[in-house]
Formats: sequence, structure tokens, C-alpha cells
Amino acid sequence: MELNNMNMKVFNELSDIKEVEIMPGLHAKILHSKNQTIVFWRIEEGADLPAHSHPHEQISIINSGDFKLRIGNKERVLSTGSIAIIPSNVEHEAKALTYCEITDVFNPCREDLKYSENEG
Repeated sequence: MELNNMNMKVFNELSDIKEVEIMPGLHAKILHSKNQTIVFWRIEEGADLPAHSHPHEQISIINSGDFKLRIGNKERVLSTGSIAIIPSNVEHEAKALTYCEITDVFNPCREDLKYSENEG
């Protein structure tokens, strides 16, 4: 496929992506391709991500901080450099033990996380 026929920006600047607060203490910069979503999180110390599941596979990379994560019946405290793989439809929940910066990659694309101000 020719790049000229694609309807997405192939080069982006993180500083140009609008940050949104998804839940209290969970701030995200979100970028979508045709088949994937990447989320750059800034998570305040003590912020909780309630138990949930989704049909998307997820890879979480801890760029900084300490983050308690439960995937199914397994729980671990992750720190800088840790990577977690969350299979589709598996319940997971988390708590930021310190301020965290985390990158999440989802496949397929998270349509529920599309915000018009970040598209284009």
C-alpha cells in the first residue's frame, strides 16, 4: 500500500498529542494506528485502576515508578523496566505505589479511547 493512500499521520510528536484525564490521577496521551493503540500514561501516586477486562491484548511497559498490577490471579509490583503482557478478556487491576510513567500498547485498536482532538 502506498503511504499516500493512508489516512493517518505516520510521524508524530509526543508533545503535540493532547493529554486527557481518563480517571482521577490517570493522565493519557493516546495515539492510534489502523490496528493498534499506544497510550503514554502519567499516573499519580495512589491512583487506582479498577478491575476490568477488554478484548484487546495489552503490553504494559513501566518507564518509571512502582506499580502494583494484578492479572487474573497473579499479582506483582512492577518497577522501572518491567513489562507485563495482559491477554485479551483477562481481568486486571492496578495501583500506582509511586508516581508512574507507563506505556501501553493495545491490539486491536481501542475504539473506546479515540478522542477527536488527537486524530489526524
